[in-house]
Amino acid sequence: MNKQHDELWQNQSLAPETVDDEDDEIIWVSKSEIKRDAEALKKLGIALVKLSKTELDKIPLDDDLLYSIELAQRIKKEGYRRQIQWIGKLLRSRDIDPITDALDKLNNKHNQQVALFHKLEQLRDELIITGEAETIISLYPEADRQQLRTLARAAKKEQQSNKPAKAAKQIFQYLKQLSDTQ
Repeated sequence: MNKQHDELWQNQSLAPETVDDEDDEIIWVSKSEIKRDAEALKKLGIALVKLSKTELDKIPLDDDLLYSIELAQRIKKEGYRRQIQWIGKLLRSRDIDPITDALDKLNNKHNQQVALFHKLEQLRDELIITGEAETIISLYPEADRQQLRTLARAAKKEQQSNKPAKAAKQIFQYLKQLSDTQ
């Protein structure tokens, strides 16, 4: 057998030492790593399915993937898991970097909006407690000081008499309107 093997190499005029092993190097990937990657793509698919139609329009998706996502949004019970697996399989053959970047931008925009609402709630609560609109006027110079004081007095009165917080909601809406104009 060795004689035949050596003759074969001699006939091809390539000695075993001259074969370039560096180009033929095989990269081994474990089964666990493949499964982790597939699971990550399924989680990305679930995140895409949870988005609304307007949010999906902001993400670069091809027609097949968009159709599969919209179908998964309509499925209620049995086929949902299989559809998510199908979306994960479709994502395996695509470049997911633009998709994840667009999804991160959407999530960041949402987080910024939540932070803004918390800030506006703190300003409203401070206004109701102190009755001073100075911090709001310094942040929003176009704010109507008289309207803020009137709403703050009404909100304080509602708090003391345990009535629904109608004026506090009006203050928040006014502050939200002011922040949107900036």
